[in-house]
Amino acid sequence: MTAHTKQRVVVGLSGGVDSAVTAYLLKQQGHEVVGIFMKNWEDDDDSEYCSSNIDFVDAAAVADVIGIEIEHVNFAAEYKDRVFADFLREYQAGRTPNPDILCNAEIKFKSFLDHAMRLGAEKIATGHYARVRQNPSTGLFELLKGLDPSKDQSYFLHRLNQAQLAKTLFPVGELHKTEVRRIAQEIGLPNAKKKDSTGICFIGERPFREFLNRYIHHAPGPILDERGRKIGQHVGLSFYTLGQRQGLGIGGIKEKGAQRGGGEHQPWFVARKELDSNVLRVVQGHDHPWLLSHQLTAQDASWTAGQPPAAGTYAAKTRYRQQDAACSLALAGAPDFALDFTDAQWAVTPGQSAVLYDGEVCLGGGVIATVGG
Repeated sequence: MTAHTKQRVVVGLSGGVDSAVTAYLLKQQGHEVVGIFMKNWEDDDDSEYCSSNIDFVDAAAVADVIGIEIEHVNFAAEYKDRVFADFLREYQAGRTPNPDILCNAEIKFKSFLDHAMRLGAEKIATGHYARVRQNPSTGLFELLKGLDPSKDQSYFLHRLNQAQLAKTLFPVGELHKTEVRRIAQEIGLPNAKKKDSTGICFIGERPFREFLNRYIHHAPGPILDERGRKIGQHVGLSFYTLGQRQGLGIGGIKEKGAQRGGGEHQPWFVARKELDSNVLRVVQGHDHPWLLSHQLTAQDASWTAGQPPAAGTYAAKTRYRQQDAACSLALAGAPDFALDFTDAQWAVTPGQSAVLYDGEVCLGGGVIATVGG
């Protein structure tokens, strides 16, 4: 490696295997690497679900093995103001937000990036499965999908802008997860076998409804089917998400004289939340028309290039872990846009993000506002 490319890189070490291998790879490349452990949540540190203390111990052990310094930084106040307050507002309004997207935009690539720059860093790095490249013809930085299609996290990073992308490295985005695990074991990382974290960044593995209960007032109300028949009671609209099948607490309805084995035993799905009347609407069958839509509008768009792409044909995801779906983009005037899908999309959910792709390039996206047709 040539001497002039050696940089001071600050790595977000989470205690997980991806960020550990990220730090190791950068050190191997000859960079001066410093680890930072971000604490973003401290409402219930003593809880069995808050793994922050264990994660810090794991991160410190990794730093020790790799031979880098680690610093513990607390962003809990910023997190509460910028991510959690928005998360609660969205839930109160009956939408289903994605706090991890906001956390990346507001904390990991804003507060953390600012902190790293104060430490004299030239770049920051995280263990996300994505890639950044500078387009030789435009000079713009592009956000690309990670090479491992089953792990690609560009969906969660779509709000990053040019200034953030220019300063960011994603070393594991070039690898498959199996390779990352293999490297971790080969170099004897203490967390090589640690299982991937799931769940929302600050909630951890705890039961979601119990957590939300603490912060959101909830008014029980009727569960109605598409014909207006009452078939149960919901515990508060905030606790349900469109397309949800588990935890509805309703059985099937037997029609008089219905054939055994007829449609009456099809599972129920949440199809609509009627906030004005506090009604939860459910339908039977995965492919019920109420669960399918060809169009959406999105607000609060953020484009990686700093301006929207031209109207035209693209692919989009309306939730993480979804196959790219062909669609056409219409610009409704900044910062809003509309998508029209070739094939009907299932359980498109207001509050989630619609993220646009041109091949492997993630262009940005916005928050789903309305769904139709």
